[in-house]
Amino acid sequence: MGSLTVHFVGAGPGAADLLTVRAARLLAAADVVLYPGSYLDPQVLEQCSGTAELVDTADLDLDAIVGRFVDAHRAGLAVVRLVSGDPSLYSAVSEQTRRLDAAGVPWDLTPGVPAYAAAAAVLGHELTVPLVAQSVVLTRVQASSTKMPESESLAAFAATGATLVLHLAITRTRELMVQLESAYGPDCPVAVVYRASQPDELVLRGTVADIADAVEKAGLRSAAVILVGRAIADLPDPCAGESHLYDPDRDRSGPG
Repeated sequence: MGSLTVHFVGAGPGAADLLTVRAARLLAAADVVLYPGSYLDPQVLEQCSGTAELVDTADLDLDAIVGRFVDAHRAGLAVVRLVSGDPSLYSAVSEQTRRLDAAGVPWDLTPGVPAYAAAAAVLGHELTVPLVAQSVVLTRVQASSTKMPESESLAAFAATGATLVLHLAITRTRELMVQLESAYGPDCPVAVVYRASQPDELVLRGTVADIADAVEKAGLRSAAVILVGRAIADLPDPCAGESHLYDPDRDRSGPG
């Protein structure tokens, strides 16, 4: 029993066929699977054993979730905790693992496809385009949620001109676009991707000036990411630069 590990597994953006091979293997072997029901395509759970106990964590607080981990571990059961996207972003993994450490329960992490990457794939865009944007800022905004560090203001990030990906922000789209307009301009491209890769996926395209109208018309309230920046425009050649890595004039005479 002591060797059993609680596996935190990135479920990706929700589509069953975007699980990693390792994630599918862990799900198939699990006795207990805790999952975020509001974010997953139900087909993801078809990877689980028919005898596995499936626990939707939507109505559970942190201590209740960790209590299920500890009880299962002590009973000698294999546990998977599915998290939406990738465990490295907005997953509360650090809070859960800290409690597991205190309880003496081992754990590990399995990465998944993050929501922003799935959204970019749906849009058919690279988020880092030469001479346009070479950085991506992944952030969120504060509403009825955990306080943001004072140094991480939206204005400070916007001033960089980087491609901006806003999580957990869809209900505040209009006020956020007002904040971003001075840095990005009213004509800057914006895309909203709802449930990327899932059957009810929805993509809205617009600009800083008008995307809020589209979001409100669609009635989006959750499970969407907002992407802002010139990199997501349909740039005609040679409007953007090209990568030095593949430049025919680059010196390739070095070792290897």
